[in-house]
Amino acid sequence: MHDIALLVNLTVSLVAALVLGFITERLRLSPIVGYLLAGILLGPTTPGFAGDVEMAGQFAEIGVVLLMFGVGLHFHLKDLWVVRKIALPGAVGQIAVATLLGTLASLAANFGLTQGAIIGIAISVASTVVLIRVLTDNDLLHTSQGHIAVGWLIVEDIFTVLVLVALPAVASILAQDGAGGQSIVMALAMAVLRIAVLAAIVLGSGKRAIPWLLAQVARTRSRELFTLAVLALALSIAVGSTYFFGVSMALGAFLAGIVVGQTEVSHQAAADALPMRDAFAVLFFVSVGMLFDYHVVLEQKLLLSLLLAITLIAKPLTAFVIVWLLRYSFSSAITIAIALAQVGEFSFLLAAEAVNLDLLAPTGRSLLVACAILSITVNPLLFRCIEPLEAWLRGQPGLWRRLTARSDAGGVELNRHMREQLAGSADEKVVPPKRAVIVGYGPVGQTAARLLRDFNVQTVVIDLNLDTIRDLASAGELGIYGDATRQDILEAAGLPNAKYLLVTVPDVLVRTLVVLTAKDLNPELKVFVRARYLKERAWLEEVGATQICIEEAETALGLAVLLLREVGADPERVREVTRRVQEEMGLHRVEP
Repeated sequence: MHDIALLVNLTVSLVAALVLGFITERLRLSPIVGYLLAGILLGPTTPGFAGDVEMAGQFAEIGVVLLMFGVGLHFHLKDLWVVRKIALPGAVGQIAVATLLGTLASLAANFGLTQGAIIGIAISVASTVVLIRVLTDNDLLHTSQGHIAVGWLIVEDIFTVLVLVALPAVASILAQDGAGGQSIVMALAMAVLRIAVLAAIVLGSGKRAIPWLLAQVARTRSRELFTLAVLALALSIAVGSTYFFGVSMALGAFLAGIVVGQTEVSHQAAADALPMRDAFAVLFFVSVGMLFDYHVVLEQKLLLSLLLAITLIAKPLTAFVIVWLLRYSFSSAITIAIALAQVGEFSFLLAAEAVNLDLLAPTGRSLLVACAILSITVNPLLFRCIEPLEAWLRGQPGLWRRLTARSDAGGVELNRHMREQLAGSADEKVVPPKRAVIVGYGPVGQTAARLLRDFNVQTVVIDLNLDTIRDLASAGELGIYGDATRQDILEAAGLPNAKYLLVTVPDVLVRTLVVLTAKDLNPELKVFVRARYLKERAWLEEVGATQICIEEAETALGLAVLLLREVGADPERVREVTRRVQEEMGLHRVEP
């Protein structure tokens, strides 16, 4: 009987993560808390089944690669540029304060300066997953506050990547054991050179080779091959970065994500990478939980309390003061501050890399895991306190006047200007008042798109033919390459704000999935669907189709009209028969 240890560990990890993730989700907490708790239960320091920590670490490496690849895919300088005047100084200021306080707290607990600095940096950055989740749950993701918070996180992500890149060089320098300055400078120079060469290859040559490769795969119109290509690219560039250049796999994956994110197939690449990233990210959090030692918390209660105080009080207070000083509204300041009052996945990446390089003791990592579990658990609860707090402050006229004085003096104009930038330039805002998303661009889709444009309806086409999307782009029309059954693709096409959806693809399963996903995103959407057979009508109506054009019925009707004209029926008789056939088949009357 072959060894099934890998399958046992994988199965138990996923089942435990599912159960505890479901429980925390039902409690309206982040499922990350459940994944970490699952890892703690499966760890060697708790009773019961003990998972293989080394094997879990291998799964976690894949999770790290896909997490960083996803960050690169969604990294856009234009998003940061819009909120640069607040996100850059805000993130830098908050990171500096949290790092300093974390370092001082660690030094007070007899940790070394290096370990203290790493712990301080780790608690200074927030979790992107948690932030997006709480903003979405509170309908704030697409507001000015949400855009600022996301821009703030982009700066923190860049900072995290830089620290991950610098850690091996720091370890090399510390390993010199007092060697001369020339050796230290040489170590730093070599690290910078390797990173520069890697970036030049991936961002330079890869900018031509990777889009070409993905385009060739996309032309096969095989979803399996395209998914495989995305996974192979992310892993091969990440592993090659470590094997040939001696830098972290995280950096290679990040650079690969940036390149793929700039291609015309980026939306589909993101949609394909997301399920894989989520699955392996779960294993990453489970593996981190396995490394947690509760004895450390009992021994270091004071330091854990200080780290929590920095995360839940000092970090948000610093963010609030910075946003307030920059004359943004009180609502923006308090929302951004609370959104950043947690630590998450990138803190674990830093800790894991530091432990591997002997820059951080396992004790420090356990403290970070405990701090993350508690802060991620508390963060959604803090968000629920924002509206009652603001209502109470409004009931204190003197205090409210002092809090809002700066934004009233100049912040209203600043916020208005930023909203205009987020909405786009004046030229970009001159768009048709209605939008229609068209799935499939064959003869039916082309005809529908042309007619809609004639009536000033903006059309966005989704198709799996890359040449079609390129032709649309050349003609100045909007098109998205991707599988319309994926929520990410529909969101990229602007479906949540669209008025109409036209589904022209012939496959009944694809039609059904598109309609279900679309109605989930936009319940008010009017959906027009092409169908082949009369028997499909009941099902399509049940899943949310507004109007259905059935080929079988339309063909029967068309033939009947042709035959009537052939036998010499007068126009009135033809119209009468047409109406009767439409009623018998349950067709909607279409009068010219």
